Amino acid sequence: MPMTKIAAPEERAGGSMGSPWSTIRAEAIDLADREPTLRKLLSTEVIDAENEAAITAHVISARLSVAGVAAEDLFRLFYGILREHPDIGAAIEADLLAVRERDPACTTYLHALLNLKGFHALQTHRVAHALWMAGRVEIASWLSNLASLVFGPDIHPAARIGSSIMLDHGSGIVIGETAVIEDEVSILQNVTLGGTGKETGDRHPKIRHGVMIGAGAKILGNIEIGAFSKIAAGSVVLKPVPAHCTVAGVPAAVVRIHRNDEIPAETMDQNI
Repeated sequence: MPMTKIAAPEERAGGSMGSPWSTIRAEAIDLADREPTLRKLLSTEVIDAENEAAITAHVISARLSVAGVAAEDLFRLFYGILREHPDIGAAIEADLLAVRERDPACTTYLHALLNLKGFHALQTHRVAHALWMAGRVEIASWLSNLASLVFGPDIHPAARIGSSIMLDHGSGIVIGETAVIEDEVSILQNVTLGGTGKETGDRHPKIRHGVMIGAGAKILGNIEIGAFSKIAAGSVVLKPVPAHCTVAGVPAAVVRIHRNDEIPAETMDQNI
């Protein structure tokens, strides 16, 4: 017997949801029709969700529920924070757009939402950071640790991260407590934004707008990586990096000056 095609909530109730969320719902409906195994999951997490905050909360809480905490409890935690902080929702949407545009392996928004652990880790961090800033440091730290165990990236809940961010693959990424990452940054696997020892206070890197950090790069200490620069794969950066340049090597040195219109985080060109 053929299955009845699922109608999205906005089709049933006359509502609407802006891009990319309307696209995600449409993609989920299409996938549910093609893959019956995923039909219930997609209905619960995406198609029948009340709004975009609920979609995000369903997706992340379901994946983190392996910790023995009920998915319903995690959902309430995520959903509450997302409802209280609409700016997080705007950042999540910008991240979805960034991944879809920059990652050639990401063919749909839905794929980014459901399957990319770097995206999942980043959105978990956004909630953990909001909890940290509200003084709920214990649960923020627990959530950050859980995300590291489940997804891979180890991001301190105090780290400040902008929007339109891509954590490509996510595996092995470490971001320290006082690190700052501005908007429109791309970070590949096994990148460390760390300190240089046991110093306290402001001790982690500051990554400015439009930077791309290649796989395996290590950036250590309270140093600035200038806007629209590129850190080549495998580099060890111990000194500040000027804007609009590529650095490479161990220790890293400037190997190329960019045109002012180049945005390494968007082009994702790994060549030096």
